[in-house]
Amino acid sequence: MFKTVLFPIDHSRTSQDVADKVAELVKFCQGRLVVMTVSKSAEDSANENAVPEAIAEQLLASASEIFAKWDLEIETIHRHGKPAFCICDVADELAVDLIIMGCRGVGLSEDHGEKSVSTRVINLAPCPVLVIP
Repeated sequence: MFKTVLFPIDHSRTSQDVADKVAELVKFCQGRLVVMTVSKSAEDSANENAVPEAIAEQLLASASEIFAKWDLEIETIHRHGKPAFCICDVADELAVDLIIMGCRGVGLSEDHGEKSVSTRVINLAPCPVLVIP
């Protein structure tokens, strides 16, 4: 079914809440889990959706611990840039079968749709995207 699942994370509570659902699905499918985060470089202060550099590696280490409790080994990827583009690039490079991500609800209104990473990923992804509110 889903052999490779990509789970992009950030420092939001939503990412933490979605982790259990991701683990359940990956275990059910006996798939490979790739967890990634996207950070902004020092000169990219306008990139409001990316994770600060100092937090990125901590997030990936925490994710490894969370998924270890589910007896899942994960691969981690840390990229720099605009989150939606990096997520879709990694999905394409790894031939991912599914992207699972949380949604803060920002993209549900017309005023904030262009700022929503999940909305951008849905529109750009080379594979299905499961958004969990």
